[in-house]
Amino acid sequence: MTTSTSPESSAAAPLVDLQALVVAVRRRRRFWLSAGLLGMIVGAALAILMPAPPTAVTKVLVAHQEDQPNDPGTLIRTDVALLQTTRIADAALKSLHAPDRPEDFMKDYSGVGLTNNLLQITVTGDSDADAKARAKALADAFVTDHVKRIQDAASAEAKALLDQRDRMQSELAKVNKAIGDGSAQSGPTASADLESLFARRAELTSRITDFSQRAADARIGTPQLVARTQIVDAPNVVRSSVPRTAATDAAVGLVLGLVVGLSVAAVGSVVADRPVLRRDIASNLGASVITELPGRRGGVWRRRRIRAARERLTASLARTARGAAEPVSLLELGCARSTSVIALDLARALAADGPVVVVDGLPGPQLSRHRPKPGEPAVVSGERAAAVPQQERRVGVGSVAPGTAWTDLQYLGTRTVLVVRAGHGSAAWLHTVARQLADQRIAVIGVVLIDPDPRDRSDGTLWDGLNTALRGQDERAARQSGPGPRRTERLPMWAARVPDSDQEAR
Repeated sequence: MTTSTSPESSAAAPLVDLQALVVAVRRRRRFWLSAGLLGMIVGAALAILMPAPPTAVTKVLVAHQEDQPNDPGTLIRTDVALLQTTRIADAALKSLHAPDRPEDFMKDYSGVGLTNNLLQITVTGDSDADAKARAKALADAFVTDHVKRIQDAASAEAKALLDQRDRMQSELAKVNKAIGDGSAQSGPTASADLESLFARRAELTSRITDFSQRAADARIGTPQLVARTQIVDAPNVVRSSVPRTAATDAAVGLVLGLVVGLSVAAVGSVVADRPVLRRDIASNLGASVITELPGRRGGVWRRRRIRAARERLTASLARTARGAAEPVSLLELGCARSTSVIALDLARALAADGPVVVVDGLPGPQLSRHRPKPGEPAVVSGERAAAVPQQERRVGVGSVAPGTAWTDLQYLGTRTVLVVRAGHGSAAWLHTVARQLADQRIAVIGVVLIDPDPRDRSDGTLWDGLNTALRGQDERAARQSGPGPRRTERLPMWAARVPDSDQEAR
C-alpha cells in the first residue's frame, strides 16, 4: 500500500474558529457565571459596608457677559473648572473656619453644568448639616468670586475708556487754544488752518462723547450681571436608599463580572487551544469519533440517558473486541474514572464468552482499589499481566496523559480505543498522542468522546482515513488477505507533519 506524502492543502482557515470559541466559552460557563455572581455579591457588599457619605446639592445661576444663544457650553465648563480651584476651596474653608487643606476639600465636591447658565454643585460631608454648610459656603464663595471677576472686568474696561477720553480731552484743549490764536490772523492761509482745526475739534468732541457713553454702558451692565448670578436652589441633602443603592451596585457588579469572566474565558480558550468539537478532536487524533458519552451533570432523565448510552457503548465495544484477533485496550485522556467504568462494563459483557481479565495500566487508583464480586472479571496490574493465561481474553486499560510510558502501551493491546474528554487536551498533545501510537504500531479503532458539547453538530468521522475509520477495517482485511489493486490513502493531520525522510524510513 502506498501512502500520499503531500497533505491536502487546506483552505484559508480563519484566525479564530468562532464556532469552537463559542462552544469553549459555553463549556466554561461555570467560570464566567461565578465571576458574574462574585461581582454582584461584591457590589452589594460594598453598598452595604461602605454606604455613600452624607451629600448635599445646590444650584447656582451663572450670568456671563459673553452669553450667546449658540454657545456650546464652553462658558459653563469654564465655571466648572474654576470651581475646582484652590482659590474657591480656600475661600469656602475660610468662611467655614475649617482647618482642612484646600487640596483635600477639593476631593469632597464636584460641579456639573446642567445648562449654559445653571451650575450644580455636589458636596459631601461628615453629616447632613456639615454637607449643607459646605455646599452653602462653596456656592457663596463661587458667586462672590464670579461677581468680583465681573466687576473687575467692567472696572478695567471703564477705566480704559475713560483714560482714552481724558487723552482726547487734552488734545481738544490744545485744538481750542490753536483756534483762539488763529482767529486774530487774516488771510487765505489762516482761513484754511481754522477750517481744519474746527473739523478736528468736532471729531474729538464726538469721540469724547462716544468714550463717555461706552464707559457708562460698561458700568450699567455690571449690576445686571451681578444681580442675575445667584443661588437659585438652596443646599438640600440627597437622600439615598441602601436597598436601592445595593441593587444598583449589584447589577453593575454583575455586568462587570460577566464581562470580565467572558473575556477571560474567551482569551483562555484561544490561548489554551483545547479542541472541543468532534471534527477538531478527530482531525487532531487522526481517528474517527465512534460514539460519545454525556457528562454526569443533570437530573434523573439525564442519568437515564447516560445509562442507555453506556449500554450502547458497551455493546459496540464488545462486538469490536469479539471480532478482533488481537487484544483491545482502552486508553484515556482526562477521564480515568469513566474509562475504568467502561472497561469493567466491557469485561462483564465479554465474560459471557469466556474468562476475561482487566489489565490495569492506569496511574491512579481507579481500578487498583476495585474489588470484583464473585463471578466478575478479575483486575490485575500491568506487572502481573504476563502471568495471565493465553486462553483468557485481556482488556487493557491505560492512559495517554502527559508522562505516559509509551513503550508499555503495546503490552496492553495492539488495537486501542481512545477515551477522550472534550476540551481536556491541547491540539499539540493530541498530535503527540497520535504520533506516539503510530510509532508503537498501535492501531486506533476509534475515539469515545466524553462530555461532548450538546449543541455540537460537527462531524467526527474521518471519511478519507481508511487506516483509522471503522468502515475501512473490513476492506483493509480483505486487501491484506488477497491480491488487489493498490490504493493511495491520505494521511491524517498529525501524519502530515512527519518529514519525507522519516516516512520513507518507515
